[in-house]
Amino acid sequence: MKEIMEHPFAKSTPMAERCRRLLTAVGPEDTLAIVINADPDAMASALALKRLFWRRVAKATIYHTNVIKRADNLALIKLLKMDQTHIRNLKRDTISKFAIVDSQPHHDAVFERIPFDIIIDHHPPGPDSKGFLVDVREEYGANSTIMTEYLRAARIKPSPRLATALFYGIKTDTDNFARDSQVSDIEAFRYLYRFANLNVIKKIEFSEMTHNTLASYRDAMDRLTFAKGTVFVHMGEVSSTDTLVMIADFFMKLAEAGWSVVSGINGGKLIVIYRNAELRGDAGRKAKLMFDRFGASAGGHKSAARAEVPMDEIAAELKGYADPGKFVMKLFRETK
Repeated sequence: MKEIMEHPFAKSTPMAERCRRLLTAVGPEDTLAIVINADPDAMASALALKRLFWRRVAKATIYHTNVIKRADNLALIKLLKMDQTHIRNLKRDTISKFAIVDSQPHHDAVFERIPFDIIIDHHPPGPDSKGFLVDVREEYGANSTIMTEYLRAARIKPSPRLATALFYGIKTDTDNFARDSQVSDIEAFRYLYRFANLNVIKKIEFSEMTHNTLASYRDAMDRLTFAKGTVFVHMGEVSSTDTLVMIADFFMKLAEAGWSVVSGINGGKLIVIYRNAELRGDAGRKAKLMFDRFGASAGGHKSAARAEVPMDEIAAELKGYADPGKFVMKLFRETK
């Protein structure tokens, strides 16, 4: 029985030691499931982990839990030929090891049911983040940065396809370094630049809008409330939380906006996406202060955060409100 890490690596742990432990987490007879909530950073990280374990496991498959609808994400998958499948196709009895990247067990009810052996993430650690290898570095702007460091420690030169995926993962998760990031993110970005295909990056970025996307933006503008430098939008029922993320990012383009708070309902949960550009603001702290008491999954970074809370948990609180968006506005204003 391999020793379980109860806590993430200490910050002072050398990359050589982290990499050594990672490469001993699996064996040649193992079948590995790499589980993600698919976005560019997560997909690139999963691709990197799969490369690290090339010829070290019998089989490695990437499984995503969300429905991928964003046009730019679909373009990324198509152009880089990313092979992944929905988690509904996962057969537990065929998997001997589980890994999760760019997420942790407490981020999703689906994740909570999986006994992960490997956890690599850049969000704040959760109480159930335990496994043979737990590497959580919340100070990093992108998980792709962490995976690039593992590749370099393992002396693996990334292919143009992998380098492009990781380059784009860092680019999107740091919002071109406008969001929280550090020197490690910049160094990884510079390293990948020499291998990445920038024409593919341009094509992906030009593919971010569809006719349906425009309809969502029009709907969001009709629902917009702007008060004291903060954009509030409640989108009602949404088929994908990606819609909320796109709208939150979009409204940060307003010159007068210091905050963008976009909410919606998906899968019986109230989802709130936060974006912050104020020097004293902290989106992750705000999300936790607003929703921790309701047993929500809430947190993130200073400039970007997310909260998810079951509608049943806030049903009593919502009485008297025309829609949950008014409730979100009230909590935001009351939380200091």
